[in-house]
Amino acid sequence: MPTHFATGLVWFRRDLRLTDNAALAAALAQCQTLHCVFVLDAQILQSLPRHDRRVVFIRESLVALDDALRKASGKEAGGLIVLHGDPTHEIPQIAEKLGAEAVFCAHDYETYAKQRDASVARTLSTQGRQLRTVKDHVIFENREIRTQTDTPYSVFTPYLRAWRAHLELTNAALAHTASAGALATSLADRPDGLRSPVPTLESFGFNTPVDGAGPNHTALHGGEDAAHALLEDFFPRMDRYHETRDFPAVKGPSYLSVHLRFGTVSIRSLVRLAMQARAGGSKGAEIWLSELAWRDFYFQILANFPHVSNGAFRPEYDRITWETGPLAEARFAAWCDGQTGYPLVDAAMRQLRQTGYMHNRLRMVAGSFLVKHLGIDWRKGEAFFARELNDFDLAANNGGWQWVSSSGCDAQPYFRIFNPITQSEKFDASGKFIRRYVPELAALSDKAIHAPWMAKPIELQGAGLVLGRDYPFPVVDHAQARATTLARYAAIRAAAAQ
Repeated sequence: MPTHFATGLVWFRRDLRLTDNAALAAALAQCQTLHCVFVLDAQILQSLPRHDRRVVFIRESLVALDDALRKASGKEAGGLIVLHGDPTHEIPQIAEKLGAEAVFCAHDYETYAKQRDASVARTLSTQGRQLRTVKDHVIFENREIRTQTDTPYSVFTPYLRAWRAHLELTNAALAHTASAGALATSLADRPDGLRSPVPTLESFGFNTPVDGAGPNHTALHGGEDAAHALLEDFFPRMDRYHETRDFPAVKGPSYLSVHLRFGTVSIRSLVRLAMQARAGGSKGAEIWLSELAWRDFYFQILANFPHVSNGAFRPEYDRITWETGPLAEARFAAWCDGQTGYPLVDAAMRQLRQTGYMHNRLRMVAGSFLVKHLGIDWRKGEAFFARELNDFDLAANNGGWQWVSSSGCDAQPYFRIFNPITQSEKFDASGKFIRRYVPELAALSDKAIHAPWMAKPIELQGAGLVLGRDYPFPVVDHAQARATTLARYAAIRAAAAQ
């Protein structure tokens, strides 16, 4: 591709890496010289808790990116420009100051991001500059994969077949690699006054959180090297992914979701790796590849059915009457705090509160419990996860909550209601995960730990456990909650059929 611009500006957002970065590669191909910038978005940051782990992760990733840019360019002045403010003002202003004729960045799919980018594009245009965006965060976006009737898919299994077929036909997983050599000749020096180190957390109003233990002893670190370390750790385990992924006490997942969220690893590189292993007969790689496809699926649902960001994919489910009032609020608080009396649910919620991570199987169990045991609007759970999850992504979080609430596309049928006791017995049989996050139950037997209120008094006494004092009784009865939920959903279905 020929060079079009004397000077370009790469605007990093959800792609905090040099390797296989589509926006950076496009800028290198089209510009003689480059500058690189990241904007700490004041509008997003102001709504976050002052100890938000994600902000710590982003800052670590920015420090790593700045260091990588300086090393690749071979000069101290060639690092990352980090600004703090409103991107709709900061990007046009810095582009004008640097004389950049074009700004390059990766597509973003959320409503706020699309409005932000449209505003930036308009302002740049008035200056005689361009905003050039490229696909980077997903393999296939928007309407790239359509049914034979030219409509978006709303069921995952046929979408997965089409997704795989497109991979074979289009080579969409091929890398967009920016080489260190190209950066050495293209990356411009930062002007005087813009060579400051990456700001400290305190300088823009944040503090370092005090965490509990990370997921399966996997500490949360930002940056491309940290992502690669996790990938190297996962690769020998990939072949058994299908056997281990559902057990929260087992080191089964890749733990790369937060790195995908902020782009410290390329989705293309992961898909490429999974495809290679799958071609070699790896069942685990095949299942992991389908999990990566789920991510694309939810992004295209958000793009093609934007109403899901505020309501149910199937609008009739917006008419459900959810539990409200003081009792519902007390139960919601118990769920948030891991005090429902159901050990697996409580362990999951405490893991989330302590680490910012929750195992995927437990996201389904905990989410289902909120909606179908407590009868609380799934949107309250969605908002809580949005605040707590390190890897929060609107598309995936929304898709997951609509799945457990049976209101989304290709969702769990409304009459399938996870029994938290049997889920616990099946996926944490020895109680190892529960003991880690609900230590007050640690002395119970492997059998009793899943439902302490059903244990014999002598066993509770032997464990030094007094229910109602050391650990709560269940906030609801499973059988009664199930019957109430079935009636709640049946009424909606009956009304919709009229």
